[in-house]
Amino acid sequence: MRLYLAPLEGITSYIYRKALYQCFDGFDKYFIPFIRAKQNLNFSGREKKDISPENNSGMYAVPQILTRNADDFLRTANQLKEYGYQEVNLNLGCPSKTVVTKGCGAGFLARPEELEQFLDRIFSKTDMKISVKTRLGMENAEEFPRLMEIYNRFPMEELIIHPRVQKDFYKNIPNLEAFGEALAISKNPVCYNGDIFSADDFKRIQSQFPDVECFMMGRGVLADPSLAREIRGGKAADQSDIRRFHDLLYHTYCEEVSGDRNVLFKMKEIWFYLAPMFADSKKYAKKIKKSERCVVYESAVNELFANCRFTGTQSK
Repeated sequence: MRLYLAPLEGITSYIYRKALYQCFDGFDKYFIPFIRAKQNLNFSGREKKDISPENNSGMYAVPQILTRNADDFLRTANQLKEYGYQEVNLNLGCPSKTVVTKGCGAGFLARPEELEQFLDRIFSKTDMKISVKTRLGMENAEEFPRLMEIYNRFPMEELIIHPRVQKDFYKNIPNLEAFGEALAISKNPVCYNGDIFSADDFKRIQSQFPDVECFMMGRGVLADPSLAREIRGGKAADQSDIRRFHDLLYHTYCEEVSGDRNVLFKMKEIWFYLAPMFADSKKYAKKIKKSERCVVYESAVNELFANCRFTGTQSK
């Protein structure tokens, strides 16, 4: 069994990954949110920090690349190789409209012939390991058999399948029937991704697909940072664990990000997922959401930890 942290753009940056690794660990691979491949080879300052070996020490990190241009992909992959990376991941799953309208992410799935040519070029021109993260299609799962024919032509490190289509975004439920059909015909190792929010969710998926050895989790980890540890038989997070995790995240953001507004933007997003772990936290979560200065935020957080009973995730 192998567990992977999904790349969540804007959230699972190196700051989040380091805090998660230090406080809970449990993951075999930590996927880095997508880098937009471009003709200009220079990584942005943010990208350099995210891929820096120093900022990913101890973790097996896999950078994700977003593009529909094969040459741009290859240039970016080769540059990542110079940083010491052995594996890259191709993003064919992002459902964001700003990405899809450019024919990237899940938008690339609507162009199967172009996608096949793209994959043919990148797999023939680099010796790096390439994994692919995909959805079932743009509109419906009937698109996936054709995509699987394409995927089966290439020696992928892994095919990570999120069994939703682009128009689902994160609504509806994963199409497990379509996933099972893909699993049965895949010539590449398959990793399951989608709606694992608890150890029970994991056991249900694992029992339904006993041949699957890899599982990727994203939003479930945001809601329960100890999820991978729990799945491996370790203890669920308690209040002191969450406090330590929060404090490490918050203080690192304060050191690395300039301005109260930018720090709080990051922390408020974290609390959107963490607040339900505490009973009767709505009043304090609202104070956190409304805070505009770090001193006000710190007071609201202290109140929440002092006055709200820790219950863990709602699914427990």
